[in-house]
Amino acid sequence: MSFVDEINKYDPEQVRAGIAAKTVSDVERALSSERLRPDDFMALISPAAEGFLEAMAQKAHRLTRQRFGNTILLYAPLYISNECSNGCLYCGFNAHNRVPRRTLTLDEVERDARILHNLGFRHILLVTGEAPAKVGNDLLAAAARRIRPLFSSISIEVYPMEEAGYAQMVEAGVDGLTVYQETYDRALYSQLHPFGKKRDYDFRLLTPERAGAAGLRRIGIGFLQGLGDFRSDAFFTGLHALYLSRNFWRTQISVSFPRMRPAEGGFSPPSPVSDRSLVQLICAMRLLMPDAGLVLSTRESAALRDNLLPLGITQMSAGSCTAPGGYADGDRSTEQFAIDDDRTPAEVCALLRSRGYDPVWKDWDSAFLDRSAGC
Repeated sequence: MSFVDEINKYDPEQVRAGIAAKTVSDVERALSSERLRPDDFMALISPAAEGFLEAMAQKAHRLTRQRFGNTILLYAPLYISNECSNGCLYCGFNAHNRVPRRTLTLDEVERDARILHNLGFRHILLVTGEAPAKVGNDLLAAAARRIRPLFSSISIEVYPMEEAGYAQMVEAGVDGLTVYQETYDRALYSQLHPFGKKRDYDFRLLTPERAGAAGLRRIGIGFLQGLGDFRSDAFFTGLHALYLSRNFWRTQISVSFPRMRPAEGGFSPPSPVSDRSLVQLICAMRLLMPDAGLVLSTRESAALRDNLLPLGITQMSAGSCTAPGGYADGDRSTEQFAIDDDRTPAEVCALLRSRGYDPVWKDWDSAFLDRSAGC
């Protein structure tokens, strides 16, 4: 049974009503549980839990310390292209937006990659718009092979592929995937994606399963906060994370918490998510998924990222640029969205150490999978 079958068991209106109906007693019962059920998670993301944020934060902090110690994994995105054939209303790469389009050559990819390598990064995320006719599997595989000697882990955040495409990425040295469903609300999803292949809700929803079947070691999911009802989207994200952890137990599952940022096109988020609600979601997700990586990007301000650290965050981007070639050229006219935390990687590292955390540049090496090495 796929996650499409799983999610189809739920009526979105009933989910929203169920979350709204949770009581203080439901929250207290969830907080006392060692392992959360979906119904407990629903209580922790409900309005009734807003008075329990301190208790949730303390438990989330303890769990994170037990599972991850004081480590924070650092990574950086490298944008290869902003070409896109989709009409996502909220995205700066929307095919109708009149922005300069650029796709890096392999030499330009390597140039940006070497800058990030010299800054200390060993985990990198290759990002493109969704235009496989212009930036296809072969180019992505070639880019991964070109920069493979510089990084211990290469992940991708690109268009959804078939399982064979992900197998090609694995062969090229890619070990991770990030893919956001954007919103789990089918009706809203259809409104926000008027044209392009991304309009296919089910194909996107099944992307992590195809990637897991192909052998990718890391899979990250999430929803874009600000598009729809954040509580129901959080509930379905939690269900999705549980499903993936059960069915792909050899794969590390992570959850990101991206909030809408200003972008070309001037889209105004219909359902903004407050800082307090973001705190609630992070804590609730940690209690549901004690062993999952929780990711916070430079979409958020420096002050907020610093204050969210103790709540369960285990991975952070630093010194990010969302424009193709932006690290080498300094040109941000083609960026997907504006970042908020513009500190350098060195400044982020210094902050982490001052707060008692160990910044980790590398926690993996492909040699771990070299069966010829024996033991």
